[in-house]
Amino acid sequence: MTRKIKVIIKSASVELEGELFDTPTANKFWEILPVKSSVNTWGEEIYFDIPLDMPLEPDARAIVEIGEIGYWDVGKALAIFFGPTPASRNEKPVAASAVNILGKVLENPKILRNVKDGNEVIIEKFE
Repeated sequence: MTRKIKVIIKSASVELEGELFDTPTANKFWEILPVKSSVNTWGEEIYFDIPLDMPLEPDARAIVEIGEIGYWDVGKALAIFFGPTPASRNEKPVAASAVNILGKVLENPKILRNVKDGNEVIIEKFE
């Protein structure tokens, strides 16, 4: 079963399609959609608070791929990676600490470069 989501940041003219994987965190996240939050940026990563409290999964990791969507348990936040972060040593994104990978964006995530701190983000189910 493919579960599609849409990431909408109107003030930055961003609409991205994504998909959620079949993981405990992704399943819980799907149940609470839609969510609305305020964006923070950290290098080429956006992250934002979500009303979800999940532990790290056994395959959680800090080194991620461009376009992956991760859940950061320390900040109870969702992160979307689109390039190097302050923790990176090269072009590969590195999270501040391990994250649960719960999905990926299906379009070029580089459009997220238009997003600024404080922009409103909405994530909703997409059929």
